[in-house]
Amino acid sequence: MEHRSGSIEVITGSMFCGKTDELIRRLRRATIARQKVQVFKPAIDYRYAVRKVTSHAGNDFEAHPIEQAGEVLTHLNADTTVVAIDEAQFFDNQIIDIVQRLADQDLRVIVAGLDTDFRGEPFGPMPVLMAKAEHVDKLQAICMVCGEPASRTQRIINGKPARYDEPVVIIGAAEMYEARCRRHHEVPKE
Repeated sequence: MEHRSGSIEVITGSMFCGKTDELIRRLRRATIARQKVQVFKPAIDYRYAVRKVTSHAGNDFEAHPIEQAGEVLTHLNADTTVVAIDEAQFFDNQIIDIVQRLADQDLRVIVAGLDTDFRGEPFGPMPVLMAKAEHVDKLQAICMVCGEPASRTQRIINGKPARYDEPVVIIGAAEMYEARCRRHHEVPKE
């Protein structure tokens, strides 16, 4: 008799650390193993393609864009065994209960997203998802200033670090953000 139990995997880190590439790698392996995979992403993330998760390196995988976390359950197929959610930091805390529910239903749930915002503070539901996960991978990028390992996301506005009071969510890529180490991450408060 086959025994399978659900689980939660979280892939996290700063921008440009390879989160989406790692997510896609796991999804491709699941597909090769003939597992039924479904991928969801926030509809607000349309940087590269509306119906795909796409890494900065150009790798992609078909995905269903959703406005609200609850749509994961609405669009979930009965035969799905692996559910992936990219850019989970953009969802509200309802995503936590949904991810838990899916894992409790013996599904493998893979969540990718930023652990901290441009201020260096915990981002949305990610800290709780990390705490509830069976497996967490925190990836690092390379600091754009010194070349050391980077764990922070630096927002740049007009060539300068974004101020603390700027909006937390602004969708962008290399034109607005850089990976930075702790030493070179700047968030002016005045």
